Amino acid sequence: MPQIPEKIHELTVGQLAARSGAAVSALHFYEAKGLIGSRRTAGNQRRYHRDTLRRVAFVRAAQRVGIPLATIREALAELPEERTPTREDWARLSAAWRAELDERIKQLNRLRDHLTDCIGCGCLSLATCVLSNPDDAFGERASGSRLLVEKRAGERQAAAEQVGERREGEAADCR
Repeated sequence: MPQIPEKIHELTVGQLAARSGAAVSALHFYEAKGLIGSRRTAGNQRRYHRDTLRRVAFVRAAQRVGIPLATIREALAELPEERTPTREDWARLSAAWRAELDERIKQLNRLRDHLTDCIGCGCLSLATCVLSNPDDAFGERASGSRLLVEKRAGERQAAAEQVGERREGEAADCR
């Protein structure tokens, strides 16, 4: 990883990419989403303050654990400008995300357990299959595949009725 001398307080996008491990396109995306900021030189080139390195690391760590970019942006907005996020900042902000992550873990565990059940039956088309037909409102009436056939049959019937009405209207116009 290239070292940047301490006397350099601003980084080019290439230097920031090399030091942070993020692609230049990702840095541009982060900037467009308001996660990091830059200033423009007289030649319209981006220059990033050194603290942006830590902000990029913060964004990437939060993304790795599944935090949405909007939530990350809100967290970064709480930090003072021109200051590197500290360990205390990360601890405070990540504590707020813990409940959300715990809920996601529970959902993934439920999905895993249902996946095992479904693989055990091998059909993926049960009337109550939680994978092919989650939160099934029509499960007592018919299975998921039958609902699709019924829906298509209903659509064909409605289309046929529309064509019939149109033909009757055309016939009446010709009289």
